[in-house]
Amino acid sequence: MPEFFSAPAFALWGSPVSWLELVAAVLALAMVGCNMREIHWGWPLAIVSSLLYVAVFAQARIYGDASLQMFFAVVALWGWSQWLRGHRADGSALRVSRLSPRGIALALAACALAWPAVALFLRRFTDTDVPWWDGFSTGLSLVGQFLLGRKFIENWLVWLAVNVVSVGLFIHKGLWLTVGLYAVFAVLSVAGFLAWRTRMHGGAAARA
Repeated sequence: MPEFFSAPAFALWGSPVSWLELVAAVLALAMVGCNMREIHWGWPLAIVSSLLYVAVFAQARIYGDASLQMFFAVVALWGWSQWLRGHRADGSALRVSRLSPRGIALALAACALAWPAVALFLRRFTDTDVPWWDGFSTGLSLVGQFLLGRKFIENWLVWLAVNVVSVGLFIHKGLWLTVGLYAVFAVLSVAGFLAWRTRMHGGAAARA
């Protein structure tokens, strides 16, 4: 990695913020803005931002989130293709919609299984000092990413939980720019849910 990216851009509360973290944060904000408006260009932004955050989180020994970012970069290709050419099981176009009761139950079960599975893996195979916090954000993000790719509005609720917990995790690690970023993400999770709900109701009215 070029020294420029590792060099501090500025300091927040005594902790240096690298150019790497700064660029990754800006791209991540642009990505969420695109997601809220259903603009498919958010997915390539997600790829670049995720790859940058691999280095940021690895340096902070948050290995679950570092691995998650690599996963995000790969899954973003799938999400991009879904938003461009995806469709529902009945063949209809992929539009913003709600999970069925069965889908909600499956999503909750996936979250309940992913959290301890990831946390136990991190505690066993890495030197992380926050396996359960890291495992929560990592495990639930896997579910959130799938729901986002399939345009289920509940993805924003999953991201809200992830973002709130991540704020505490990054405070612990002293990643102050990323603390601010994830605090903004938490607010945008609510805004994204409301925006998608409006789009969903507007689309239903147009089809009526």
